[in-house]
Amino acid sequence: SESLVQILAAEGMVLPGSVVQRGVDSYVVHMDVGDVSIESPVHEQRIAALYRGNGPRGGGDVGLESFDGFLQSIAKRRGARVVPELITGAHAKDGKPCLEIADGTSLAYDLVAVASGVNSNLISMLEGVAGHYAPPKTTRGYICEFRSSESEILKLMGRSVHVFLLDIPRFEFAAIIPKGPFATVVMVGEDIDQELVHEFLENPVVKRVFPTDSVPCVCSCSPRINLGARERPYGDRVVFIGDSGVTRLYKDGIGAAFRTGKAAATTAVFHGVSRQDFQKHFWPACQSIVNDNRVGKLMFATNAVMKRSRLTRRAMLNMARKEQADPDAFPHMSSLLWNMFTGSAPYAEMFRGTLRPAFIYHLAASALASIGRRPGARPVRGAS
Repeated sequence: SESLVQILAAEGMVLPGSVVQRGVDSYVVHMDVGDVSIESPVHEQRIAALYRGNGPRGGGDVGLESFDGFLQSIAKRRGARVVPELITGAHAKDGKPCLEIADGTSLAYDLVAVASGVNSNLISMLEGVAGHYAPPKTTRGYICEFRSSESEILKLMGRSVHVFLLDIPRFEFAAIIPKGPFATVVMVGEDIDQELVHEFLENPVVKRVFPTDSVPCVCSCSPRINLGARERPYGDRVVFIGDSGVTRLYKDGIGAAFRTGKAAATTAVFHGVSRQDFQKHFWPACQSIVNDNRVGKLMFATNAVMKRSRLTRRAMLNMARKEQADPDAFPHMSSLLWNMFTGSAPYAEMFRGTLRPAFIYHLAASALASIGRRPGARPVRGAS
């Protein structure tokens, strides 16, 4: 997101071109009633499309560099020592957490900071060591990588992320993100299964944008997504950061990991590593995210209701279209949609925006104007 790119740059971590697979200057929102292209509110290409891990299967020939690898290289330059060993177990000894590795040895640590995400077995290994900690509540998402030529992906998608708001049961939203010769499909919803994936990929709105039946899918996965912490993510000498602890609802965990990681480091260096130290100095940073996620759940629930009505879908579309067509118009709906999908603003800030009288007035006016009209799909502005 814009905010994360700026924060990293302020800390001296400027993303190189080898990590950024594509600079994104707009989001195109697709519904059955039509499409609208929403440009960055600040008119700058600050959204970066990148890969967190090793990238898609078969991507070695295109020279992909992962974002995680970039951050790890910075940490190594600043003195971190990377030990490439498989952790097979964990236990406590003499008041310290001990990590067991594959060769049968174990090492005790003054502090174990876990940034493994929710799909790692390490979380369950540390449950007994971290006191009352329990893994976060999760749901299944879906990620699929389609591969073509870079020129073909650019022709199909432009420099835009394409977001789909469709009235499909158990479906929240999906995005197709251009990344060099790849297009990444990300689906979010309630325990997404193959039936739901098939229904989405075969939807006429999706096929109008991206020919999912003619571009090959080279790999796919169904990762677990953090829906909220069950217990506070810390114990004596153990702290959980990002997706393994507290993260933003339906957002990439790196932004929350940056904030909570910084709070954990500050606590450990200046206060201590006991449960009480983390409770007093680390938990407030997590609590602000937890509180904001409560607002986020309300907003996604409201969005689910609005998606079911053709009238409200038309109203949202027409309101955003009018804002994008008039440079002097205040982007009420455009900013809401942009921030919902990029994560550039807290959910509470977005929610306050929907309570403005001007937002409510323009949404109602768009709904009234939509009655009796059938705005069909039209060529997408700014997507090429």
